[in-house]
Amino acid sequence: MKTKEELKKEIFSKVKEYFLLAHQQEQFIPGRSKVNYAGRVYDEKELINLVDSALEFWLTSGRYAKEFEKNFSDFLGVKHCILTNSGSSANLLAITALTSPKLGDKRLKPGDEVITTAACFPTTVAPIIQNNLVPVFVDVSIPTYNIECLQLENALSEKTRAVFLAHTLGNPFDIDTVKNFCSKNGLWLIEDNCDSLGSEYKGKYTGTFGDIATYSFYPPHHMTMGEGGALTTDNTLLKDIICSFRDWGRDCWCDSGQDNACRKRFSWQLGQLPKGYDHKYTYSHFGYNLKVTDMQAAVGCAQLEKLPGFIEKRRNNFKELFNGLKKYEDHLILPEATYGSDPSWFGFLITVREESSFSKNQIVEYLESKGIQTRMLFAGNIIKHPCFDEIRGGYGKYRVIGGMENTDNIMKNSFWLGVYPGMDSKKLNYMINMFENFFNDVH
Repeated sequence: MKTKEELKKEIFSKVKEYFLLAHQQEQFIPGRSKVNYAGRVYDEKELINLVDSALEFWLTSGRYAKEFEKNFSDFLGVKHCILTNSGSSANLLAITALTSPKLGDKRLKPGDEVITTAACFPTTVAPIIQNNLVPVFVDVSIPTYNIECLQLENALSEKTRAVFLAHTLGNPFDIDTVKNFCSKNGLWLIEDNCDSLGSEYKGKYTGTFGDIATYSFYPPHHMTMGEGGALTTDNTLLKDIICSFRDWGRDCWCDSGQDNACRKRFSWQLGQLPKGYDHKYTYSHFGYNLKVTDMQAAVGCAQLEKLPGFIEKRRNNFKELFNGLKKYEDHLILPEATYGSDPSWFGFLITVREESSFSKNQIVEYLESKGIQTRMLFAGNIIKHPCFDEIRGGYGKYRVIGGMENTDNIMKNSFWLGVYPGMDSKKLNYMINMFENFFNDVH
C-alpha cells in the first residue's frame, strides 16, 4: 500500500500533467485574439500548492498563510504582514484600526478628517465614510496622476488626523513631501499600495513609508490569490489592532486552532467581564471576519516566488508601449513616473488632449472593436458617482479643496491599457499598430 507522501507525489505529478494539457495559453493571432488589460500568470506550482492545501483540508488560515506573511514581510523589509480576504478589506481594516481606543489620543473619531483624492478606486474612500470620518478631496497632477502636493496645506484643518493615498496605477506619489507633511502635523499616513506592489521610491519599496500599507491580490494585480489582500506595518500595536478587527474584534491573539498562547487564558479581567472569562471569547473591538483561507495563501506563496520577474516584465512592457506611442504626444498625454521613483506599473494611463480632433470615447471604442481591452482610471471622480447622491453638498460629509480640474479631465479624457506580465511583444506591437491605424483613419 502506498504511503501518504508517495500518493501526494503521484497526485502532484498528475496535476503538472493536467496543467500542461489544460492551462497552456493559446497562440496570439493579431486581429482575432483578445488583448486583455490584465490576467493571471501562473504555472503548475500554483495548482500543486492549491491541491496540497486542499488535501490538508485546513480550510481557514494555516501554514501557507504563515509562510506567505513571513516571506512577504521579508521581501518588503517590514516587520509585520497581516493577510486578509481582499484589498478592499485591507483598506477597511487600515482605517478602522486607527479608530481603536487602544491608540488613545491618536485614535480617529467621528468627524475627524482624512485627506485623499477623488481620482481613485472607490474602496480607498469608502472606509473613511463607513467609519463616520470626513474625506477631504484634493486634486491630482497630470501626467503623474497623483495628489497635487501644493494643495496639502490648504486641505489641513484642526480636524485633520490622517492622509490616505494610493500610488496611482503603480506610480508612487511624492512620498517625501507627503511624509514630511504628515510628520510635521502629527498625522497618520496610509499607503494604498494595491496597484503598486514592487514600485520603488528612492530605492525603497512603496508600502514601507507609511504607518500602514494595503495590498490586493485580485487576479489583475501584480500577483494573485484569486481573492486576497494584505496589510503591512512596522508598528506592533497597529498589527495587533488590525488582527483584532480582522478576527471578529477579539482580544485574543491565538492562531486558529491554538489555545492559551498568552498562558493567561483564564486569568484576564477585561471590560466588565468576571475575572477569568475565557480570553478566546473576549472582544476588545466591534470587528469582522476578514481572514484569508489557506488555499488562497497557498496560491500566493507560489506567486510570490515569481514576483521579481513580474515586476521586471511590467516595467519592460511599459517602456515598449511608451516608445511605440511617443510619436502621438501631440494628441495624447502619456504617463510620467514621479521624480525619484521606479514604478512597477499596473497600467499604461493615457489622457486625450482637449484640443485633439477626436474624443476619448472614439479611440476607446476603436481599440475595443479591435479586441484591445481598455479601462478607466477607476471612479474618475468619485464625487460624481451615485453613491454620493445622498451626501453630495451635505455639510460636514466631505470637503473639496479648490477646483477638481485635473480630476474632471481624467474622468472625461483618460483611459488605460494593460502592461501585465502575460503580454509579449506580439501583443504590444499589435496595440501600437492599432493606434497607428486609428490616427491614419482620423487624419
